[in-house]
Amino acid sequence: MLILNKTAGVFSKPSKRNMYEFLRSFNFHPGKLFLHKLVLGIETSCDDTAAAVVDETGNVLGEAIHSQTEVHLKTGGIIPSVAQQLHRENIQRIVQEALSASKVSPSELSAIATTIKPGLALSLGVGLSFSLQLVDQLKKPFIPIHHMEAHALTIRLTNKVEFPFLVLLISGGHCLLALVRGVSDFLLLGKSLDIAPGDMLDKVARRLSLIKHPECSTMSGGKAIEHLAKQGNKLHFDFKPPMQHAKNCDFSFSGLHHIIDKMIMQKEKEEGIEKGQILSSAADIAAAVQHTVACHIAKRTHRAILFCKQRDLLCQSNAVLVVSGGVASNLHIRKALEIVTDATQCTLLCPPPRLCTDNGVMIA
Repeated sequence: MLILNKTAGVFSKPSKRNMYEFLRSFNFHPGKLFLHKLVLGIETSCDDTAAAVVDETGNVLGEAIHSQTEVHLKTGGIIPSVAQQLHRENIQRIVQEALSASKVSPSELSAIATTIKPGLALSLGVGLSFSLQLVDQLKKPFIPIHHMEAHALTIRLTNKVEFPFLVLLISGGHCLLALVRGVSDFLLLGKSLDIAPGDMLDKVARRLSLIKHPECSTMSGGKAIEHLAKQGNKLHFDFKPPMQHAKNCDFSFSGLHHIIDKMIMQKEKEEGIEKGQILSSAADIAAAVQHTVACHIAKRTHRAILFCKQRDLLCQSNAVLVVSGGVASNLHIRKALEIVTDATQCTLLCPPPRLCTDNGVMIA
């Protein structure tokens, strides 16, 4: 708690008067008596401001979220200081909406849980400062939450998954494989050695200027790649999956990104167009990139499953692979993972799309 307080001191806290006015705004009296413990979860690790109230049985009583995607699309990526300011502008409203939807007053909360790592420092600081001020005013316990552990355990809200199980977290900021042996017991099997898959897909989408494509102008980079890939031939360009001879479960995407970038530059010269214009082969490039990323992720995950089964770290007959994170919503990547789980007699489980991306429910 001392470390958290020192960290929070770097960031501007809401004033005591503002917090007092915020708490005074809750003047309703719920008509039912809450017999369960109630936790308020607050998430500000990147570009989504989110909050939720969940009880100890897993019931989601109320939630709210503010997405910054539209703002960051205009700037071509997340600018930490911009994300921080947007969190500051929206956190009080989002927490208030979550509490109001749950019909729970702040005094009825049992604890406040907040993401403290990993993530953008400026974004994390907003949620942490707000939470610590709320904790101080309400005299409630504070629960620091590891963002990736929250993602890994979210599946247990929607499915009866017993420990141990394998989890693959793939998003714009993270890529890792871990054996989940308990609520706070994780064995890391592999991670990206450089950038995350979602980050690479976003970079390729920006390099292809897909925001100028009439069908993709309102989509994030990864969604634009997935959409355009449906119209392309994945075999038109032969990109090799990275790390094919590496005897581990790690990932790498930066080398692949460099190769793709050089190839796009070559195609621009061949077609005689300037950087920033749409290539006629954009759909084929999108399809090939998506397919190569899917193959790489599937091969490393297959290796992790075999490793765990050979060492009896997973149940031989009823092993479970949980896949979460924003990139987990990509249907082509999910299909590649289904092929792997079918071949290894595993069950593939994914949280609902709204719980795959950052949200307050997983923190609560």
